[in-house]
Amino acid sequence: MSVTPNNNEPDLSPEAVLARATAARGDIFPEWKTLVYASPKTYHLINQTVSYLHQYHGQMAGAGQLSVQMRELIAIPALCSKGDLRHAPNHIRRMYREGLTNKALFEGATAFASVAGWASLTYVSLAIEQANSADYPFGKLPPGGEPGELKPFPEMSQGRVRVDGGVPGSLADSEEWRYAKDIDAELVKRASAFIDHCTGADDTQGNILGPGPRALIIGAALCMRGEVDLAVDQIRRAYDYGMTRRQVLEAICCVVPMSGMVSATLGLRAMRQAER
Repeated sequence: MSVTPNNNEPDLSPEAVLARATAARGDIFPEWKTLVYASPKTYHLINQTVSYLHQYHGQMAGAGQLSVQMRELIAIPALCSKGDLRHAPNHIRRMYREGLTNKALFEGATAFASVAGWASLTYVSLAIEQANSADYPFGKLPPGGEPGELKPFPEMSQGRVRVDGGVPGSLADSEEWRYAKDIDAELVKRASAFIDHCTGADDTQGNILGPGPRALIIGAALCMRGEVDLAVDQIRRAYDYGMTRRQVLEAICCVVPMSGMVSATLGLRAMRQAER
């Protein structure tokens, strides 16, 4: 890291900030350059934070941390839920380079859609089309685009067995939807079938992600929407499937670039409530 002659602080000249960001990410969106030249420290701090959150160059996951692949399975649906078809394809290209397939992405996006709505899945499809287009200029697309085989990542084998079963397994078992059943049982049947599919509660064979990792995604999505009480339930569900506090926190923080640091604050509030 380049430094100024007088101290050990990083060089905050626009050129140095841009060089570090480009080295970390591999490229940089041109619109960020306007910010860098106007307020280089702002972008320096953004780059320092996002490099840690999403494990860009020089950041590697340790034991008990979320993998790069799992972070992308949260970040991409979060971007798509915002209709961001400029940055999401770049993340999809990174996802491909890390060995993730479209099937894996849609499993993560389906979990996210239980909060954001299934319309968000159409934006995932559009982002995939952009990522595989020669007209999209950002990020490196591997030869052939989507990998032919999914590269295993740690969360694939985690969160599949419940520890104590203290959290309702199906949407239909929750207090709110038991109430709804007395009004419209068919609605509850159909809604719970979809949500149980999203959360992994239907225990479908061949799923890449078990209920534990899906609870991480759903919890992050709820924090992004400011739904602390509902996030508490998902955090408890994640713990019930053996996911760790570190994994919960890192999942929540994956949506910070899309929704602000307040999402992390609300997530921490939810974590504290979940652990009481």
